[in-house]
Amino acid sequence: MLLFAKGSETTVLTVDEIKEGLYTAFEKLGNRKKVLAVPPDFTRFHSRAGELTRYTYQYYKDKLTDILIAQGTHYPMTDWEIEKMFGEVSKNLFREHHWRKDLVTLGEVPAEFVNEVSEGKVNYSLPVQVNSLLVKGNFDLILSIGQVVPHEVIGMANYNKNIFIGTGGKEGINKSHFLGAVYGIERIMGRVDTPVRKVLNYASENFAKNLPVVYVLTVIEKDEKGNLVMRGLYIGDDFECFEKASELSLRVNFQMLDKPLKKVVVYLDPHEYKTTWLGNKSIYRSRMAIADNGELIVLAPGLKGFGEDKGIDMLIRKYGYKTTPEILKFVEDNDDLKNSLSAAAHLIHGSSENRFKITYAPGAVSKEEIESVNYNFADLSEMMKKYNPQKLKDGFNILPDGEEIFYISNPALGLWSYRERFTDNINRRKK
Repeated sequence: MLLFAKGSETTVLTVDEIKEGLYTAFEKLGNRKKVLAVPPDFTRFHSRAGELTRYTYQYYKDKLTDILIAQGTHYPMTDWEIEKMFGEVSKNLFREHHWRKDLVTLGEVPAEFVNEVSEGKVNYSLPVQVNSLLVKGNFDLILSIGQVVPHEVIGMANYNKNIFIGTGGKEGINKSHFLGAVYGIERIMGRVDTPVRKVLNYASENFAKNLPVVYVLTVIEKDEKGNLVMRGLYIGDDFECFEKASELSLRVNFQMLDKPLKKVVVYLDPHEYKTTWLGNKSIYRSRMAIADNGELIVLAPGLKGFGEDKGIDMLIRKYGYKTTPEILKFVEDNDDLKNSLSAAAHLIHGSSENRFKITYAPGAVSKEEIESVNYNFADLSEMMKKYNPQKLKDGFNILPDGEEIFYISNPALGLWSYRERFTDNINRRKK
């Protein structure tokens, strides 16, 4: 049931309109005695989920008893991040998700189904797990809050991904990420109907109908003045809510170019991007726009490592970002990678498949470390002087020396491609 839907390519929702939409949906839901909010972590700061959680807190007051951060495999939020993102919401309400424990298994998506949707690329079952709080907390309302935007693993972010991946367990996260990777990142990004989404929808329909989940979904765009605005707000408990948000997101977050780009420069906010696990959104979101033999330069002043988890960080350092056939061979031959398929998926996603050059300019990672994982290294101070984020505008820029670059100030906010490559990927998917 769709409880609230408002949005368009020109809509700019004000604070009052956001509150009105949220509270209108709450009123339709009727009286609730115990509420759980499930927002994303600080890596999704621009989703406005923190703001919506704060308004939820103001509405339900002491009936909002818990806030479970859907952090998946990411680092736990710091007190500073919680305060910055959620404001005056009581810190006593926040719960950390432990993706290796505190889990309840709701069911299992059968191997036959996973094999079918993957076009025979994988043949394993997938456990459906969530944080035990969702099942044992006796909530009569679970609010899953977040942003719909093109995504590298599932096609379009959010909806039931926030529950099954954001609060999910190791095996489900590993297998879902690997499924997306072997199917093909460029066949998935910007699409609603993907193998990973089909698996999660199967989980929703067969194992999670007893969970009182309502989705609060935003669509965010950077306007012409560089301000982040909310183009849409969609609230409901079924696929229609997600579908409407996705339709709008594709119109405002997906930029289709007429020609491939020879040089792309991406800036990673140091407060958000501290690892390549997250920072490689610079690769995922721009890869379909980059020309063969082109270059991606990543300005990463906050970079201090590779994985959000120590074990995954070690695996990235051990195997590095190589081509898909190489990573699949590593998985076949090595138990450590075989038992950490999300790491394997990440290594595949983070490779250009030797099609274009990837150069990282990191804040606190050495040249030797960057090159050991098969990226090129550049000095951050030199790159920041040449490609000054304060002087560049999103899109095409002509530098004083005549060089043309395409600049992206935050890769998490969109997806870029050129028409011919996107069409080729659609045709590949139909075959």
